[in-house]
Amino acid sequence: MHPLDHPVWASLRSVHEPLSIGTALARRFARDVNLFASAADDSPAALAALAELVQPGEQVFVLQVPPIAVPVQCVAVKEARGVQMLATRSLPGQAAFDGIEPLSDADAPEMLALARLTEPGPFLARTHTMGRFLGVRIDGRLAAMAGERLRLPGYTEVSGVCTHPDFRGRGLARRLSAAVAAHIQSRGEQPFLHAWRSNSTAIALYESLGFELRTEVNVAVLERRGA
Repeated sequence: MHPLDHPVWASLRSVHEPLSIGTALARRFARDVNLFASAADDSPAALAALAELVQPGEQVFVLQVPPIAVPVQCVAVKEARGVQMLATRSLPGQAAFDGIEPLSDADAPEMLALARLTEPGPFLARTHTMGRFLGVRIDGRLAAMAGERLRLPGYTEVSGVCTHPDFRGRGLARRLSAAVAAHIQSRGEQPFLHAWRSNSTAIALYESLGFELRTEVNVAVLERRGA
């Protein structure tokens, strides 16, 4: 099976293992990093190990190409379909992106506030530590950002793309997505990303940047049943 069929597991077992907790059967990101979790497979032992990583009443996100098996100790409170897209052409070098700046730990509070306002996906206090993030400031305010999320050998996900409502319509999301993807390519890796299957606007934007559909993915929000 291709590693991108199980991108969360592949990330948790490689580049992002230091940011995660769990065992060889199941892992999840640390609670202040991200909400994604994954079992190694659909065996009863792996699914039980996944459930053990979730506290009663707590929720985690599962994302993969195969159908999602829900541990008996959990319930799926939301299920949806998404798309996984891969960059298929070279993007401009960093010099083409004037006005875009790297973001750091010092920017974390503003990044979190922008993500909470715009909801680009799970974004917590230390989500920015998963990879390199870029932003655009206008009049001193963080107007838009984008960065890297899941990372596995040879591939890095473009994610966290969001624009403050006050600054929409200026093409900032497009510029930032292209800049993040171009930097990933400069490392010799292939950019990929996920979008909701119903989000035709986002899909069209990424297609215009040279991303193509690889496959559809299953997404579920699992909640551990009460004790």
